[in-house]
Amino acid sequence: MSEQNTLNHLQTVTESLESGTTMQIRYLLNGALPAQDVARLLESSPPKERKLLWELIEAKNEGEVLQYLSEDIGVQFMKNMDTERLIAVSEHFESDDLADLLQHLPEKIVKEVLASMSTQDRARVEALLSYSEDSAGGLMNTDTITIRPNITIDLVFRYLRRHSTLPDMTDSLLVVSRSDRLLGTLPLTKLLVSDISATVRDIMETEFTVIDADTPANEVAQLFEKMDLVSAPVIDSKTKKLLGRITIDDVVDVIRDEAEHSMLSMAGLDDDEDTFSPIMKTTKRRAVWLGINLITAFTASYVIGLFQDTLDQVVALAILMPIVASMGGIAGSQVLTLVIRGIALNQIGSTNTRWLLNRELIVGLINGLLWATVIAILTALWFDNIKIAYIIAGAIIINLLFAAATGTLLPILLKKIGIDPALAGSVILTTVTDVVGFLSFLGLATIFLI
Repeated sequence: MSEQNTLNHLQTVTESLESGTTMQIRYLLNGALPAQDVARLLESSPPKERKLLWELIEAKNEGEVLQYLSEDIGVQFMKNMDTERLIAVSEHFESDDLADLLQHLPEKIVKEVLASMSTQDRARVEALLSYSEDSAGGLMNTDTITIRPNITIDLVFRYLRRHSTLPDMTDSLLVVSRSDRLLGTLPLTKLLVSDISATVRDIMETEFTVIDADTPANEVAQLFEKMDLVSAPVIDSKTKKLLGRITIDDVVDVIRDEAEHSMLSMAGLDDDEDTFSPIMKTTKRRAVWLGINLITAFTASYVIGLFQDTLDQVVALAILMPIVASMGGIAGSQVLTLVIRGIALNQIGSTNTRWLLNRELIVGLINGLLWATVIAILTALWFDNIKIAYIIAGAIIINLLFAAATGTLLPILLKKIGIDPALAGSVILTTVTDVVGFLSFLGLATIFLI
């Protein structure tokens, strides 16, 4: 469904709710629209309307819609369900998706849902729950097709015909030993053109990409991108036994989540920020970062206050101060964004940090000289004061060099001490460029003008 169609359906739903007629809405939510489009309608509705729409969805369709809802909203609905409904909707989920949602529900409910499952399904979900949702083990799906290396291709075909359907994104079969150690893979494209009398061992591929269960999710995404994978087997790092497989649809979710995380973190927002979150919930989340920003703003103001006598004597300085801070802030943000991206892609380490720092300092110096000259000329023409022009030019160069150094080293340092650079980097950088900008500009003015 296109964005415009979503808005059109949303308008139809809103008008129907306002008029008190729900027949058309029921028709849309229970058959006229695919489950993924119903999920988008729910996510595009404010909380009150979202609750009403959910109540209009028939019980038999709830599980299918829940599959496509964002984790935060899906958990909200599931927390309000009784155990019987939870058990019913859980049947619609893939084991990996169900495990992700169960991690956010009370332990008592999780135990009841697990107890309702077959022995095989329960074992699959429990295996997934033992891993972090941000690891390969948390991403993987245990629904795989495995074969032994000593059987013939003819037997493989007969085995596959007994399956009514293959697991989604199946591009190869996994060859395992009797102890479930992964031995190789058999791509379906190779299987289809092979002699039916040959054995699996004869044609299987022994060089393939395999992922340890403890591998971080972002590294899994990078591996899929680098190797152009559709799926990849996941093994236990110690026993080398096959645990499951990760498919490209799960990796796309990781990439999207990483992008959302970076975008929201730069604004000091949580990953699960809902566009239509309740007022108090949204207020609390944002108040924290507004408070932190207030502290940094007072820090910058304190620095300005140290030069009050200088500002009282030369009014032009107050007019020009924002230029110095702004230029440093923009320059620093450019470097910060580049380095955070490099860290996310595992491109930055101890071997190349010095080169990167030197590069950014040189770029900062060149840009500093260029724009310091431009600003100095404009300042001299504006205020007819060559000393102020030289002072602001010097301050611009100093601040751009500090911005380059801070933008490069800050995210690396934050990463080392376990703080997310995307979340805290921009706040600290802004403080540094403001303080250094004001300090250098007003300090130079105090030395050479007063």
